[in-house]
Amino acid sequence: MASSLTCAGVVWAFLSFLCAATSCVGFFMPYWLLGSQLEKSVSFGTFRRCSYPVRDESRQMTVMVEQCGRYASFQAIPSAEWRICTVVTGLGCGLLLLVALTALMGCCVSELISRTVGRVAGGIQFLGGKCSCDGCLCFPREGWCSPSVCGEAGHSF
Repeated sequence: MASSLTCAGVVWAFLSFLCAATSCVGFFMPYWLLGSQLEKSVSFGTFRRCSYPVRDESRQMTVMVEQCGRYASFQAIPSAEWRICTVVTGLGCGLLLLVALTALMGCCVSELISRTVGRVAGGIQFLGGKCSCDGCLCFPREGWCSPSVCGEAGHSF
């Protein structure tokens, strides 16, 4: 198999894939915030959560659902900041993965990646990394003090 990448390009392709995979795993895992609620261990991320409280109308009390899952809908994500974080971080992960997979294909296919394509891919990769970082910064700064995290009193998680 012929490659359209130099030795440095091959290293860039593999590092890009590792970074994209790490970003995607971090995005999909619900372990951004860890704590306890109703004497149970809880954790949640931008769109997934584990061990969350639910109102049981038949018993007229709040019970803990001890499983991991996504929010029922996009609007069920606790705050607008979390929704923004979910979209921005997801977009960043998608861009990083697109560039990484294209770069890995460039390791196997000759003349797939030219100097111009490499520069464009680098720009897209920079944009993807910036989106991922911006999403990670938006989440703790704006999203933590929603009522589902801080409670009605507004204390931090």
